[in-house]
Parts: sequence; C-alpha cells; structure tokens
Amino acid sequence: MFTGDALFVGDVGRTDFYPNRRREVAGLLYDSLQKILALGDQAIIYPAHGAGSVCGSGMAEREFSSVGHERLNNPRLQITERDDFIDAKINENHYQPPYFRLMERLNMQGGDAPPAIMRPRNLTLAQFKDSDADHIIDIRETMAYASGHFPGSMSLPVSMIPAFVGWFVGEGERIALVAADEAQLATAMAHLVRVALDDVVGGYVGVVAAAKQGERLQRIPMIDTHEVNKRLNGNDTDIDQKNWVLLDVRDADERAAHAIEGSEHIYVGHLNERWQALDKHRHYTLMCASGARATVAAGWLASRGFDNLDIYLGGMEAWRHAKDTAE
Repeated sequence: MFTGDALFVGDVGRTDFYPNRRREVAGLLYDSLQKILALGDQAIIYPAHGAGSVCGSGMAEREFSSVGHERLNNPRLQITERDDFIDAKINENHYQPPYFRLMERLNMQGGDAPPAIMRPRNLTLAQFKDSDADHIIDIRETMAYASGHFPGSMSLPVSMIPAFVGWFVGEGERIALVAADEAQLATAMAHLVRVALDDVVGGYVGVVAAAKQGERLQRIPMIDTHEVNKRLNGNDTDIDQKNWVLLDVRDADERAAHAIEGSEHIYVGHLNERWQALDKHRHYTLMCASGARATVAAGWLASRGFDNLDIYLGGMEAWRHAKDTAE
C-alpha cells in the first residue's frame, strides 16, 4: 500500500495544518490508520516521506516497511484508544517553515519544469567570488565547515537540505554551493529542485585549494562538556561571562524532555528571523542534541555577521552522558 502522509516508517502524519479542526482531523487520521492496520501484518507499506522530512519526526531511514513492523515499533501506533490518540496528536509541537506557502501554491497551481541539466555549473574560484548569490551554502559535513569556510557562507550539510533549506532560502533567491566533491553537488541539486528552490548559480569544489591560494577562511570553534560546565559555573576566565549565552536550538519537545539549566532557547529554523533580535556583541554557544543543527544555527548567524560563536560538540547527548557517568 502507498500510505501517503498517513503512515510513515516510525511515525504517522501531521494534523496541525488545520488549527481550527485539530480534534476532527486527528480523529480522521486515527480512522485511516485503523483501515491500514486491518490489511494485516504481512502488508508492505510505502510512505510518501522518509527520514528528514518536516512532515513527521523520528522517521527511519528506510523506503518501505510492513504493517506488522509498524504495529510493533511505531510509537504512535502503540496508542490504541481513539481519544488518547487524538489527545497525543493535538499536543504535538511541529514547525512550519516559510517554504510551506510556496509548496502549497505549487501543489495547487503547478510549477515550472525542472532544469534540463540536473547539476550545478562548476565555478572557478574567481567565478564563485563574483557570483553575487543571495546565499552561499556550504554543503560539506559540519566538522569540515567549522574547521574552515568562506566568509559569509552558511552551513547546510547535503543530508539536511530537505529539512532546513526552506527555513533560510526564499523563493527566487540565488544560491551558490560549496561542496567537498561533485557527488555532493549533484545530490544537493536534486534536493533543491524537488522543493523548487533551485536558482543555483553554480557550485565550487575545493576549499582546501582555495586556502592554498591564500583565500581567507573563517572557523567556528567546537567546545566540550567540560568547557560548557566551566562557563555555566562562572569559572571560565577566557570569556566575558556576563555576555555569554548557551543557546539551545532543538525543538520544543526535545527541550521539554531535557534541558540545561541556564540555557536559552530558539528553534534553529526560527533563527531565520529571530537572529535580528540577537546582540552581535554577545558570545553565543550553540547547542542541539549532538552538534549538527547547532552548526547549521552557528553557520546562519555567522553568515549574518556574528563572529563571537562556538558550538557545543556532543550537545545534550554528551551532557546527559557526563551526568550519568558522574552519578
């Protein structure tokens, strides 16, 4: 069965798009899921979305599953009573990137054909520097970006493009890509075409080669749990404690489950606008569950002119591990 947006591998569909009909829509989803479950455990399901999609959370990185596997392992299918399921769905916290408005319009009206050649034009270093793009997106892995990136570029690893590009890039804005290799450029272009944010002026491969030619690169330091602890306790003499902020960029549900006392919270996607209310003279340590979203957040702030940044490598997972070990 093709299960569309009803049943995913590891999750079920969102019901928050109709705020005035939340209970009704959640109930309709429950009824649809019961019809799918009635097919029997042997039925193979193919959902419309996979891991990384903003249409759900916790989806596994598999293209198909079975009704039996989902019945046993999908958290939402463990809720068997209709009213309990409805209550759980209406209490979920989901985010809607600005891109959703574009997606809705294109789904209703149709869009332009994709580019004839599904790969970015290769740029020389000189062409890249003169590209006049609205966004320079570094699609390399987070550690590579933090170690050295072009000034003004943001971090969006190729695997995170589907989930986050719609927060930071608007319709018609021009993009220049920075990649580790040609394969990354090709994959990134496929992702961008699928969400119609594909005004890509070209791609540059060779950050190390640029450094050899004397190009100035920026870096964002990584810090560990010991350093974060020192700062929280006011024992780090290397920074101005009064102007230091530990900024948690995870989603609301994650923060509700576990948070570091003394940290502040802005969801990573909401930094697309809320960065304007932040003080560029303050020192921000970005954190998430591990460090990937924190690097995206730090990269966005860096591209907006913030230069007093670092990233908590390991994030909440490292913090909890340290606390468990200490106990």
